[in-house]
Amino acid sequence: MRLAVLDIGSNSAQLQVVDAQPGAPPLPIHGLRVPVRLSEDMDGTGSIGERGIGRVVAAVAAAVEVALQQNVEQWYPFVTAAIRDAANRDVVLRRIEDETGVQPQYLSGEQEGRLTYVAVRRWYGWSAGRLLDIDIGGGSMEIAYGRDAEPDVVISMSLGAGRLTREFFTADPPPACEVKELHRHVRTAVREAADRLRWEGEPRRVIGSSKTFKQLARLAGAAPQREGPFVHRNVTAKQITRWIPRLAALTGAQRAALPGVSRPRAAQILAGAVVAAETMRALQIDALEVSPWALREGVMLEHLARVTDPATSLPAFPLRPRAAAPGNDTAAPGSVVYQLDRRTGSPGAASSPVGAGAAPDRGRR
Repeated sequence: MRLAVLDIGSNSAQLQVVDAQPGAPPLPIHGLRVPVRLSEDMDGTGSIGERGIGRVVAAVAAAVEVALQQNVEQWYPFVTAAIRDAANRDVVLRRIEDETGVQPQYLSGEQEGRLTYVAVRRWYGWSAGRLLDIDIGGGSMEIAYGRDAEPDVVISMSLGAGRLTREFFTADPPPACEVKELHRHVRTAVREAADRLRWEGEPRRVIGSSKTFKQLARLAGAAPQREGPFVHRNVTAKQITRWIPRLAALTGAQRAALPGVSRPRAAQILAGAVVAAETMRALQIDALEVSPWALREGVMLEHLARVTDPATSLPAFPLRPRAAAPGNDTAAPGSVVYQLDRRTGSPGAASSPVGAGAAPDRGRR
């Protein structure tokens, strides 16, 4: 089955198409990215302007056309915090439906954090142990922590790089006082989350799963994205902190010329770096790895689990205790002799005597 996910974010609408196969990773066979740049058309009330709505509608229409060309059978279109938290969210969603026939869903911040954690956990596997994931989006930041397939803790905060750029910076580049104020704001906001996470214990592995961390890692010297998802990438708190004054001294156009920084995200990379640095400082993180998988892959994994046949059927059989045959002393004391249950055709068991003259252990199962 061919599936697709359409992620409508603050900077772009991204379509990923995969062939769903049991046990196979959701690696895209085709993709489309259309800039929407919603942060450029947010007014003081938190509403998305007409030009921004028009770009979103056009992006969704383009994604529908590509999905049909790729013979997609099922897909999941969704919006993230930029539209979910917009004052005119319902207007935007209605326009998309009226003009494209698509009804995008929207996930809560906690749902986004959970699905991102699921993707990151799947990528790194059980050997990662206690895993902490930080995802800095355009409208919000999610932190998820857990030991198992599902997170134990998910925290969502309104600390998205695009949101904070609009709320704190009045010039390009911003004056030093505004950058300093943003540092204070983020430091205060993450303090409560840090206190909560300390109760969970120290993570064995710390992951950054967003485009913000990918760009910061690239600035710090990590391999470019074109080298593929299997290349190891990391970034340290010191590297990010050193880049903040350099980014603050550049205009958005100048930042776009830096390695790994795209033009649509150039304006918000400074705020993203501040959030990353203050969060890592509050959580006492020296360095983290950058995951190639994030929210889109988490959504895809969720739907793959629902529509594919796991094709694994290993039946369990009843285990019945039975006294050892007279003269059978081949079994060690206290052991269980497994035999076929002739009545059911399934494995049964015989319990050897616990000791000489002891009765069979009827409680063993």
